[in-house]
Amino acid sequence: MPSNHTEAMPQAPEPRPPVSLFERWRDWRNRTIARPEFQRWAAAFPFTRPTARRHARELFDLLAGFVYSQVLLACVRLNLFELLAEGALPVVTLAERIKLNLQATRRLLAAAAALQLVELRSGDRVALGRLGAPLVGNRAITSMVEHHATLYGDLADPVALLRGEGREPAMAGYWPYAAAAGSAVSPAALAPERVAEYSALMTASQPLVAREGLDAYRFDRHRVLLDVGGGEGAFLSAVAGRAPDLSLILFDLPAVAALAQARFAASGLADRTRCFGGDFFNDTLPAGADIVSLIRIAFDHPDERVLQLLKNVRRALPEHGTVLLAEPMSDVPGVEAMGDAYFGFYLLAMGRGRPRSAAQLSSLLVEAGFDAGRSVPTRMPLQTGLLVARCRPA
Repeated sequence: MPSNHTEAMPQAPEPRPPVSLFERWRDWRNRTIARPEFQRWAAAFPFTRPTARRHARELFDLLAGFVYSQVLLACVRLNLFELLAEGALPVVTLAERIKLNLQATRRLLAAAAALQLVELRSGDRVALGRLGAPLVGNRAITSMVEHHATLYGDLADPVALLRGEGREPAMAGYWPYAAAAGSAVSPAALAPERVAEYSALMTASQPLVAREGLDAYRFDRHRVLLDVGGGEGAFLSAVAGRAPDLSLILFDLPAVAALAQARFAASGLADRTRCFGGDFFNDTLPAGADIVSLIRIAFDHPDERVLQLLKNVRRALPEHGTVLLAEPMSDVPGVEAMGDAYFGFYLLAMGRGRPRSAAQLSSLLVEAGFDAGRSVPTRMPLQTGLLVARCRPA
């Protein structure tokens, strides 16, 4: 009798994608480098020794990076760079001013000198180093250095963070709109005390992005600029100095917009500015602008929320309107580690968002009703990428 059961046909193995000759060479190279006997040979052979040493140093820097960051944090918390701003000081004098004993001071200075934050001079003196000098009075960077203490706590167990196990990351609580997104609380309802700390950090760090954006793009070709998620108005204040005839509108959470209004009034910009409070995902954005800026906004949110925001921006703009996105981007030649390694894990700890390339942002812009946009080169792509797009005719 014929069987009622159909025997399963054997499945053909899935075809493997072709492997290029270059890939095969790289695989062979990596297998060779992984062999201890090759490593010993490369370290001894005169022609390969410099490369072997460089690779060993780069690998050790990955291992020791957290310690380096803590040396920097200690220097910032002890106000070391400001104390040395006027010139070299005797180590004994510096120890008195930073309130450390002489032995601890010398240990810190030796570490800071190795990282080129300070220089050890003759006569037992210390001065600013090549990497320490730019930190003098640079509140944008020093505020981020302090802020990273929270991030490092969340990264203490990176595998647990990736698996979503363990305690709630502190970074999610630091950025209150991120925490509100997963609760019944509307971000627009957050009280002033809930937004004060993160808003102050954004205000301190905003000049890094503002300077790059203003050096790369001329805002004086527009009439009205709407800065969505504009914080306390640091970016618009910077734009005001470059484009004196430009009218300025700010939109952010109500508690933040109130801080911005006070800042504009104190700086004499009240007549040129209007501030609106609300939730830029769910509320209608103010009309009347011919350009909208999104400064470090998109990478804080998942794709579907960014698309929703871009559609809201498109509805607020006229047919000839422009949108400008400024934020650190991934896949930038020369600074790849910043995009996918640093911001990838920073945003994971925050609980939302991801770094995107200009091409990925362009796809979202097109879906929202803009053209694909153009990348505008900036002087420091490590800090900021710039993408400008025009509204696509309906």
